Amino acid sequence: MNLSEKVIMKELTIPIIGYMRSPYKEKFGIPRQPNLVQVESYIEMIAPYNELMAFEGIEEFSHLWIIWQFHENKNQQNNDKFRPQVRPPRLGGNKKIGVFATRSMYRPAPIGLSVVQLKNVQKHGDTIRVYLQGSDLLDGTPILDIKPYIQYSDAVVNAESGYAQDEPERKAVLWSEHAQDVKVQLLNAKKINSQYIDELEQVLSLDPRPAYQHDEERVYGMNFGEFNIKFKCNQQSILIQNIE
Repeated sequence: MNLSEKVIMKELTIPIIGYMRSPYKEKFGIPRQPNLVQVESYIEMIAPYNELMAFEGIEEFSHLWIIWQFHENKNQQNNDKFRPQVRPPRLGGNKKIGVFATRSMYRPAPIGLSVVQLKNVQKHGDTIRVYLQGSDLLDGTPILDIKPYIQYSDAVVNAESGYAQDEPERKAVLWSEHAQDVKVQLLNAKKINSQYIDELEQVLSLDPRPAYQHDEERVYGMNFGEFNIKFKCNQQSILIQNIE
């Protein structure tokens, strides 16, 4: 019996178990893969999945698989037709390849998969928070599942990764005199801390601009945490101009 002779289920409904809380407030600036920036975040579980007993034994694992939804995928929201090819940023944003040969958000099912480091699980009032490090998820991302990372089976030695074999190059992050003054003021007022500065510099070092942007005089704005970061970029470095 072939597929055409069977009753085929074409859609699947799955529950949301929680939501990501992270300093990434917009898609612009989010690392394109997990663990490139050691940012701290947490998953806030929702009922009926906010039971501490559901996490018994999880802290024996150092890393987790997080399965999540591209909830701000405009193409999905507008019910656009299937796009068999996309333009990966790692290829300059110009070359097209098959969607299933990429991790693009523009795919039939808007589902993402990330490996992250588990910090701990804590109970906060009526909910459970799963604290993580290295996430690449937008604040508010719906979480569909959490699974332990198994080192002997999930880590493939000598795996080939096509055009993404190597980690992206990083740029030096510099501060203008004005931005340095603002940073010191915010640190003294305890509105930011050294961890925020470190995570911000890690994010910017990856050059968050779209692959087709090369204007060295343009001032970009990126929301990170509670602040908007203004910066310029050239081939060698990122220059932070202000923290607003």
